[in-house]
Parts: sequence; C-alpha cells; structure tokens
Amino acid sequence: MQFKLYTDVHEFYKDTYDVLMRHEAQNLIPLGNIIMGHAGEDKTDWRDPVNWLMATISDDKGIQLTAIMTPPHNITLYATDNNINPEAVSCLIDGLKDRDIPGVTTEKTLAEYFAKEYTLSNGITFKTVMNQRIYELTAVNPGIQKPGIVRLLDNKDIHFFPYWAEAFNAAAIYGKTEMSIPQEAAPYLYRIESKKLYILEDNGIPVSMAGYTRVMQTAIGVAFVYTPPYERSKGYATSIVAQISQLALEKGFTKCVLYTDLANPTSNSIYQKIGYTPVCDSLQLQFE
Repeated sequence: MQFKLYTDVHEFYKDTYDVLMRHEAQNLIPLGNIIMGHAGEDKTDWRDPVNWLMATISDDKGIQLTAIMTPPHNITLYATDNNINPEAVSCLIDGLKDRDIPGVTTEKTLAEYFAKEYTLSNGITFKTVMNQRIYELTAVNPGIQKPGIVRLLDNKDIHFFPYWAEAFNAAAIYGKTEMSIPQEAAPYLYRIESKKLYILEDNGIPVSMAGYTRVMQTAIGVAFVYTPPYERSKGYATSIVAQISQLALEKGFTKCVLYTDLANPTSNSIYQKIGYTPVCDSLQLQFE
C-alpha cells in the first residue's frame, strides 16, 4: 500500500474525483469540498485548500481509500466502492501520525472501523456525536402541501437571520436549545451574499429557513433547515424543503442530497414525505 499526501488540490481533484463520483450522494462532503477547492473562487475561513489534509492510499489496482480534512472539521473518508481494506486503513493511520485529527464523519461502517483502529493506535478514545442518515431526492412528491412563499435571503433579513443561524447551529451541531448571541454582522452578511439561503414567508412574515450547501456535478446539498419553535408543526419546514428541492431540479440538478440526525424522527419523516429516500447511514465521531 502507498500513502500519498497532497499539497496541490488540483492534483488531488484529478486523482480522486472519478473515484468519489461512484457514490456521489454519499460523498457529498468530500466531493463538494474538492470541487470548491479546485475552482478556487472561495478561500474564506476553512475553505482555503492550503490548510487542508488530502491523502490517498493505493495499491496496484488503484486508489483504495480517500481522505480529506478541512480544519477545524473532521476527516472524511471513502473506501472505494465501499469495500473496506484493513491494510489501507492501517496505512492511512500510519501516515496520519503526529497530525491532529479531531474526529471522523463518514459512512457508518467505515467510520466505526477507522475510529476503533485509530484510537487503538493512538491510545485515545472516541464518542458518537451524531448518528446520521444520508438521503437523496430525484423528484418532489407532487401531492405535498406547500404553504407560504419562498424567496432568497437578503440584507434586510440581517435583523433576525444571525439569531436563526445560531439557533440552527446550537441544535444541529450541539443538540442544545441555548445559542450564542451574534456579535458581528460580517459572517452573516457573507452567508447572505452567497445567495444559497432561502426564507419561507407566510403572510409576509418569515417563518422558516433552508438552503443549499455543497454543489456537485449532478447533485446539490440541502441544509440549514430551521423553523423557530413558535412556528413549528405548521408544515413550514416541509414546504420550504420541498420548494427549494424542486427549484434545484429545475435548475438542472438531477438529485438533492441531505443529512439528517436519526435522533430526530420528525425531520426524517418530513423528508421522506417530500420524496427523499435513504442512501446510507453516517456517523459523526469525536476523538478524545
């Protein structure tokens, strides 16, 4: 097995793109990242490839394992064709020595196997942060109810968007109801200017939020789904996800991809009613 560490995102893109595309929806995170890095149009914050860890493990048959980490985020892995090669995993772990790996987020079986081997090798432990499921959609259920009107988030929303964004992060990342109070407008104006986030209005009042994340060749990620507690159970999340999913399909994408927290049966039920079908389970694990 050969461990190859990359410093050039374009070379990494060239070597791994076709491999990752074998399971496009499953590889939403690594594919979206290398496409973005290869384009080189956005180098803000963690998006600058100069700070990324990019590696492959290969044998005489080609790449067996692909790894990418965009600090401070977890490492993401893909075992080619989802065939886990223990020798390839061991080779990667050897190559990662003396590197700070906060955790792993990837397909469940590979995540568990890598975490057990990595923590055993490094004398540490790991814990599960989130059990996830990856879904994809190729057609929106035509019978779904869609109350409200969807529009792009814009600068006039700065009076409430930062608070919704922090509330979403608190719930989605930390599983909490307490949130950080926004102190600066700049990070939120940057998100607004990306023109990837949408608001659902009912009678002119913002009631829910959702948007797009990583963009791939034929698929696009859907994320940032948030409805304030006082507007829930009214069909708003269903409506906005259905509407922006349909919008993506009309723009030419053949599928939409999203992650869900399996601890939230409501959201999993909502997405399936819209037309999303399970692709695989994923784990977000943290090393300690």
